[in-house]
Amino acid sequence: MPHVYILQTSAGKYYIGSTTDLKSRIRHHQEGHTPSTKRLGKLDLIFSQEYHSLDDARSVERKLKKLKRRDYIEKVIKEGNIRIKP
Repeated sequence: MPHVYILQTSAGKYYIGSTTDLKSRIRHHQEGHTPSTKRLGKLDLIFSQEYHSLDDARSVERKLKKLKRRDYIEKVIKEGNIRIKP
């Protein structure tokens, strides 16, 4: 099933992504195989939410990234739910 996920760096920054294979994608990030996160150092998966389709997951990912609001991302993590509709 497709997921939207949030990773956190050791410096406290967030990275938002989406995938159909969460386990594999996280491993790619952590092993440095993903150019966009390779330079960020240690990454921890701190949140994921499942969606019915990859299109829905990607739509939510884009909306979250467009917000660029740390407070909203932290609220999502705390509450354990993304309330943005695809």
